Amino acid sequence: VMYLVIVERKNDEIERVVVLYEDLREELYADLLAEFDDDLALWGGAELGEDLKFRFTNTNLLFEEGQSELKAEFQAILSDFFPRYSAILTSENYRDDILEPRIEGHTSSSWSFAADSDEAYMRNMALSQERTRTTLGFLFELEGVAHEKSWLRERMTANGLSSSQLILQEDGLEDAQRSRRVEFVVVTDAETRLSTILEEIR
Repeated sequence: VMYLVIVERKNDEIERVVVLYEDLREELYADLLAEFDDDLALWGGAELGEDLKFRFTNTNLLFEEGQSELKAEFQAILSDFFPRYSAILTSENYRDDILEPRIEGHTSSSWSFAADSDEAYMRNMALSQERTRTTLGFLFELEGVAHEKSWLRERMTANGLSSSQLILQEDGLEDAQRSRRVEFVVVTDAETRLSTILEEIR
């Protein structure tokens, strides 16, 4: 009986956290869309999802094939995008609820002259990790975020994910072009609180 009471209380707690998370996600999405909607097409068809993933998929603007240095076009985009993006995340409305702003680097599954899929995956892993580190280093040098650099350093991470999260076409086949991308992802405190509650129930 005591266990059932504990589970019921935890379920109530989960419900409250979920509601808070949904409200936060909807408000943050609306603010990001209002700020950047007019820029998405100008940035090579960048995308903002309701899951708060800000996605740059036009690889012609990002990096040379197999390289980690940012192209001049991507530097220009980031110089415009990131100070405005971080200003929203660090505003009083969100800064205490955001656990981790994350840069994610993604690749297609191919690698020229790789002996097999494992080699291609590992080479793409190294490339995606180096690209996110290069991107993060560039962002930290922007004058427009200097006043919030300590907040960003405490929370921001750069993650290379190789081809582990491919974008698929409608027929289920890999969309290699769109899979090669850089994403800005927001992890909120609500997600961590949910994980903690679920661990306590188990």
